[in-house]
Amino acid sequence: MTDTLTIRILRPDDRPEWAEMWRDYLAFYETTVADDIYDSTFARLLGDDPHDFSCFVAESGGQLVGLTHYLFHRHAWKVEPVCYLQDLYARPQTRGTGIGRALIQAVYNEADRQGAASVYWLTQDFNETARKLYDRIGKKTPFIRYQRP
Repeated sequence: MTDTLTIRILRPDDRPEWAEMWRDYLAFYETTVADDIYDSTFARLLGDDPHDFSCFVAESGGQLVGLTHYLFHRHAWKVEPVCYLQDLYARPQTRGTGIGRALIQAVYNEADRQGAASVYWLTQDFNETARKLYDRIGKKTPFIRYQRP
């Protein structure tokens, strides 16, 4: 990237670009959500409830080029909270330029600041491009995810 990359917290005026990126992120995972979910999620991301998700965005050249949603929660095996990084997205034309790494590092930094014992995330096995990054900056665990049908 030729422009300076800035990682910052989400602001109210980011709504249109955030929604566009989140819609593209969800499409990659072959899912959609109703408009009211966009409304409630955005409101929660901007809220001050420590049990809600937070959001960092990546900005370059006056445009948002990436986002990450993350959440701190308790863990039965630890005294300290843990951090779940739920969503990570970089616009396709910017991939491979360090945006994903910078957003994950911002979450790592916030987790350290809040005394979290760990940061974890999930991805699908076919997400090969992202997994190349994850293999460099994270540790793959042997856990397999199940959910109620």
